[in-house]
Amino acid sequence: MVMHARSGGSLEIMGLMQGKIAGDTFIVTDAFRLPVEGTETRVNASAEADEYVVQYLQACRENGRMENAVGWYHSHPGYGCWLSGIDVATQMLQQSHVDPFLAVVIDPDRTISAGKVEIGAFRTFPQDYKPPASGGGDEYQTIPLNKIEDFGAHASQYYSLEISHYKSSLDSYLLELLWNKYWVSTISQSPLFTNRDYSSKQMLDLSQKIRKAQKAIEAQARGGPGPRAATKDSNLDKIVRDSNKIAGEEMTGLLAGEVKAKLFNGVGAPSVQAQAP
Repeated sequence: MVMHARSGGSLEIMGLMQGKIAGDTFIVTDAFRLPVEGTETRVNASAEADEYVVQYLQACRENGRMENAVGWYHSHPGYGCWLSGIDVATQMLQQSHVDPFLAVVIDPDRTISAGKVEIGAFRTFPQDYKPPASGGGDEYQTIPLNKIEDFGAHASQYYSLEISHYKSSLDSYLLELLWNKYWVSTISQSPLFTNRDYSSKQMLDLSQKIRKAQKAIEAQARGGPGPRAATKDSNLDKIVRDSNKIAGEEMTGLLAGEVKAKLFNGVGAPSVQAQAP
């Protein structure tokens, strides 16, 4: 799913997951891509995609694979794992027709920057349900300024699920083959260069948040309309956390480059020996 998300670049991609339900757990055993049109803000599943799903699942059953579709996944390139208003509407529709059903979001840009898969799994609450106030237990993530409003407007309509991973002996063998094939390119890559567009956008977004907070503080100091002190402090605290997270990811990239330079500089370089006259 990460490879599929990464292949979309700055455009969102979409696919379905196969598996089964065991008690209160979704067990995802496979995933396949959908032929959908993506933009930088949404993915649109067409009638062609619906027909593709039916044909794909039918072909699986003909070959002895009886797993049903248990969820859908899509990407948020560079803006975190959460459900937008469109995503919430899509998931509600799916849960009303084929429940139990799962929504997964992957951020391919943050996956490269953080060095671990940035993934979230979600389900929506019933339409008239009012969830209790969040205890703030969810892991903190930075939300770009142009996405904050959409994030905040729908955050109370869904909840996240805990994610764990497992692999069979065949999975281990396939991963080992992939590592043997790609380890050189993996070690030679730098997240600072591979993901520099994302990093630049993160820092630009942070500067916009700082300017917005500064204007709010200046308005409050002049006695004009401005946020209450508690809200103001909360916004500044979020900016500090955003900046620390971005700085941490940049430092990780720099340290990785230093380690590689120490380990591999001079390895394989031709040596020249000359006999003294």
